[in-house]
Amino acid sequence: RCVEVFYIYFHAGRVEEPYVSITKKRQMPKDGYSEEIEKEVGQAEGKLCTHRSAFSRASVIQAFLGSAPQLTLQLYICVLQQEITAARSIFMVLSLLSIVYGALRCNILAIRIKYDDYDISVKPAAYLCIFMWRSFEIATRVTVLVLFSSVLQIWTLPVVLVNFFGFFFYPWILFWQSKSPFPENIEKALSRVGTTIVLCLLTFLYAGINMFCWSAVQVKLNDPDLINKSQNWYRLTVYYMLRFIENAFLLLMWYIYKTDIYLYVCAPLLVLQLLIGYCMAVLFMLVFYQFCHPCKKLFSSSISEGLLSCFKFLCFICKPPKSTVLTDKAEVKSLENTDEARSSSKTIDSQKGNPHQSVFSNA
Repeated sequence: RCVEVFYIYFHAGRVEEPYVSITKKRQMPKDGYSEEIEKEVGQAEGKLCTHRSAFSRASVIQAFLGSAPQLTLQLYICVLQQEITAARSIFMVLSLLSIVYGALRCNILAIRIKYDDYDISVKPAAYLCIFMWRSFEIATRVTVLVLFSSVLQIWTLPVVLVNFFGFFFYPWILFWQSKSPFPENIEKALSRVGTTIVLCLLTFLYAGINMFCWSAVQVKLNDPDLINKSQNWYRLTVYYMLRFIENAFLLLMWYIYKTDIYLYVCAPLLVLQLLIGYCMAVLFMLVFYQFCHPCKKLFSSSISEGLLSCFKFLCFICKPPKSTVLTDKAEVKSLENTDEARSSSKTIDSQKGNPHQSVFSNA
């Protein structure tokens, strides 16, 4: 692909192309109106766009199936050996930047796939918010996994397998619940077995991404494009709440079972820093979706409204039903009435039993 890209780039414009294709894109709505723009795309430009899209997907694959395990392993070795060499620190920084870049490309791919009909321009502020969001999220997640695995090696594999297979089978469970026919239009040259292998590889990559951070591209196997194009704030909220609880639990286990290699580490401060770092990632994510998203004008509801409705729904689930509350109140009132009746009957009986005392008290 690289060789072909350079060949097309340096030979573009020298020979007149036999035909061009016309693409139609809509502008972002301004004052409620959006214009449609037609643009001529030549063969060379179309091939370059195809290769650029392939490079973006390859960077995502390389980041989460190559750099993420490498960064985790290198940090784990540094913790056990209690030293960080210059060469290892350089490779760890490069791995982290590679993962963050892959996550950033994943966000941009998700935006371009979901809003393919619009002419999208991503501003530098949006890139900065995504970079900060993904940096805090991935760095804290990798550190939490390394700290937990350094003290509880036996339980590392179950935690990783539960996370991985949970996200791997989640799209398949949704596909089986929808009772949709098996997708046949992915590639005409593929057989049913080949299509199954491709879908398994896609969900494998989806699980690998969600192991470390939120996957902006949500897999939907019953969709022709295999991508969920709706903006689901509820799923986003549930993911970050569960991930925060999991990180806090893993840090608690590390704090309880930490060994002598952490003798000179202030454990409570480190736990607090990691939790605050994850909260900072959520904060930059909210800023991106609320203010810097290139297609925020197309949202049916803002991120603040979506999160507010999600919290209301969760509070409604946690709140006890009204019937039980009313029955409890009725029982309390009945108990109070019986107590008052008993006390009044006791006073009447006492007045009947001691007439001289009542006359004396009245006098």
